[in-house]
Amino acid sequence: MELYDNEIKIQRALLVSVDTGEYDAEASVAELRELTKSAGAETIAVLSQKKDKPDPATCVGSGRLLEIAEFCKNNEIDLVIFDCELTPTQIRNIEKETDTRVIDRTMLILDIFALRAKSKEGKLQVELAQLKYMLPRLTGKGVEMSRLGGGIGTRGPGETKLETDKRHIHRRMETLKEQLRDVEHHRQALRRRRKKDDVITAAIVGYTNAGKSTLMNNLTQAGVLAEDKLFATLDPTSRALKLPNGISVMLIDTVGLVRRLPHHLVEAFKSTLEEAAEADIILNVCDASSCEAQLHLQVTRELLESLGSKSPLIPVLNKCDLVEGIHDIPMIGNAVRISAKTGEGISGLLSAVENNLPIKTRRVELLLPFGEASLLAQIRRDAILLSEEYLPEGVKVAAVVDEFLWSKTKQYLVN
Repeated sequence: MELYDNEIKIQRALLVSVDTGEYDAEASVAELRELTKSAGAETIAVLSQKKDKPDPATCVGSGRLLEIAEFCKNNEIDLVIFDCELTPTQIRNIEKETDTRVIDRTMLILDIFALRAKSKEGKLQVELAQLKYMLPRLTGKGVEMSRLGGGIGTRGPGETKLETDKRHIHRRMETLKEQLRDVEHHRQALRRRRKKDDVITAAIVGYTNAGKSTLMNNLTQAGVLAEDKLFATLDPTSRALKLPNGISVMLIDTVGLVRRLPHHLVEAFKSTLEEAAEADIILNVCDASSCEAQLHLQVTRELLESLGSKSPLIPVLNKCDLVEGIHDIPMIGNAVRISAKTGEGISGLLSAVENNLPIKTRRVELLLPFGEASLLAQIRRDAILLSEEYLPEGVKVAAVVDEFLWSKTKQYLVN
């Protein structure tokens, strides 16, 4: 955005797609439109072209490039956004022809991430991804400007500004990697502490704008920002969730995914994604109103498998309130149908989480004889004690017990 006379001027963007048949270009452009909106720009038009492969000089053909230049001139376009990754040469040539700033899909996503990052780790990851992307795209004025040909007097202060910039970026990247290693060590220590304390974790994963933050707020009243924008939530949030059976789990909201997520970001946010992959239970949330719901679930599942996840995965069809009849939505595997906005189906989701807990538990009502004081003490120590009442014939107890305690107490079951 740009400021003019204390007023915000929303940038006018032209989206450009080159359909080579490698992916669903129409769906990708629809997502690019949402990304543009999330970045604060307005999409004025979309121009597309079918090609066997992108032109190495300008990505699009020469005729279509002239159309783009003419459109930018006649419609006061501030920004041209390509739905692919451009080379430095392509960006330079397109900008020269159109006299308009040009960015690609990756640059747009990086910009949104930079806008939304709030935590120290998020900011470090975004900056590192931006520098990795920027480094090969730094261009000078030709080989004749370089003095790094070798020999005495050709290094140090004598180098060009371009080479100084590259040295600075390399140094900054090493600093960021060191800081991220420290953050990762801290994260690993927290995970070890959770394991030691037998804390059960459940991660919410899925495509961006699937309603993960709304679900988090519904379950835990976490107060996480939930907007109808891509990447409204970037930094992971953790909150305690008490299940109906009395067991508490740590619920983790994670960064959303998009189609063709740039490898710079997959690498930068690997520690965050690993946090989800290592959870005891994973909720794979998708937008049930999207025609690509099944594809989204599949892509997320494959990404988690690539990170080595073997945890129970519960498919969750969210936003069922936007579909005609929640029970008419076709099932995908053992998916749970919910609406995080209205609360419909949440009880079924909680039951699914309980059924996939790493420890099998039962809710029981017992009448323990007074002579079983040691068993009562064990229930107080190792189970979830819900109520305890002293009666003339013994102690009436309601508790959530594991399989071991179940075998020791089932003879005292009430009814």
